[in-house]
Amino acid sequence: MTIGDSHRFTSSTDLPDFIEKKLRQCDDEMFNPRKNKKPLVLGDRLPDAGSIMLQSNDYLNISNHPRIRKAQLDMLTAMNREPLMSAVFLHEDSALNLLQKRMALFTGFESSLLCQSGWAANVGLLQVIADSSVPVYIDFFAHMSLWDGVKIAGATPYAFRHNDPSHLERLIIERGQGIVAIDALYSTSGEIAPLKDIVEVANRHGCVLVIDESHSLGTHGKQGAGLISELGLTDQVHFITASLAKAFAGRGGVIFCPSRLAKYYPFMSSPSIFSSTLLDFEIAGFNVTLDVIIEEDERRTKLHEKSKYFREALASLGYSVASESQIVAILSGLEPDTEKLRDALEARNVFGSAFMAPATPRTRSLMRFSIHSDLTMAELDYVLNACADVRDEIGMWNWKSTRKIRSAQ
Repeated sequence: MTIGDSHRFTSSTDLPDFIEKKLRQCDDEMFNPRKNKKPLVLGDRLPDAGSIMLQSNDYLNISNHPRIRKAQLDMLTAMNREPLMSAVFLHEDSALNLLQKRMALFTGFESSLLCQSGWAANVGLLQVIADSSVPVYIDFFAHMSLWDGVKIAGATPYAFRHNDPSHLERLIIERGQGIVAIDALYSTSGEIAPLKDIVEVANRHGCVLVIDESHSLGTHGKQGAGLISELGLTDQVHFITASLAKAFAGRGGVIFCPSRLAKYYPFMSSPSIFSSTLLDFEIAGFNVTLDVIIEEDERRTKLHEKSKYFREALASLGYSVASESQIVAILSGLEPDTEKLRDALEARNVFGSAFMAPATPRTRSLMRFSIHSDLTMAELDYVLNACADVRDEIGMWNWKSTRKIRSAQ
């Protein structure tokens, strides 16, 4: 027998041991601990037409808006061919570049860059502006795309305590000028960052700011221009990124930036160079989506009113709720407790999103409800009544998060 004989595999369906080891680890950590042998995010019940779905990031409920659908369909019908190529080949009069100018004007930035996704926006931006000589100060709960962007850039991340400007400042004093990366609104807990304080600390020490507004662009600020705009901080922030798969209800991402960086970014960022550009029907859809978001303020008003009502009522039931937004999360903590909560709610035809590692720390799993503007009060009350009914069944009163609330009262 030769040295390699014991490591041979016979067909494309056989995988070598180093891959099988990783698959077995995933099985042991995510599948086997669950009663149904599925990851925590998947229960046994399937939603039906009568289910109350609180999983979508379509916060303004515009994914089926007739004006947006018509713009997309009209473009699909009119197109002779698609620009299936990298955006670096597009000229200044392209539909993409014209939309980028509109998006920049919308938020008050000099320029914007449209990307394939929010993930591509964060990874591509950090790859361009960071390197091994640049410390990146990143909130412990910042989105994974920011963490991966730091890794791809070869920079060193220095995590500061969640929403803690004082800890951020201590790290900057120790390590020096660098990049500060945070979310404006955190996608797991629904918390809003102390933006004024963090911006002040970063600017005082000459740091560059990267703020992900994926969950606040379209839902917050005048005409939906975001939290940075609402707080009057636009001229103090270097970069804003966002996924357009949330309130914009499409598939794409955006970077708001100074015009000087916009000139060079398409030729420095790997996601820009080596991925195809957005298609014409997507651009047509986003153009009308931007009109809808600017014009239909009543959607934001309804969203904030219903979110506030739901947050406060859920907290009054004894649940641990940190949210300040349309993302309302119950911190159940241990994964078996989240599993019980998921199953109990789905048995009552209520579907939220169970979050587990790696989206959260292993001991901080949670159930997230995404509120949208067209939910009825009757639907919200049904969910709240379901949450009230299951408290004893799931052992909510014994959760660490619940006990912490009660001890503080």
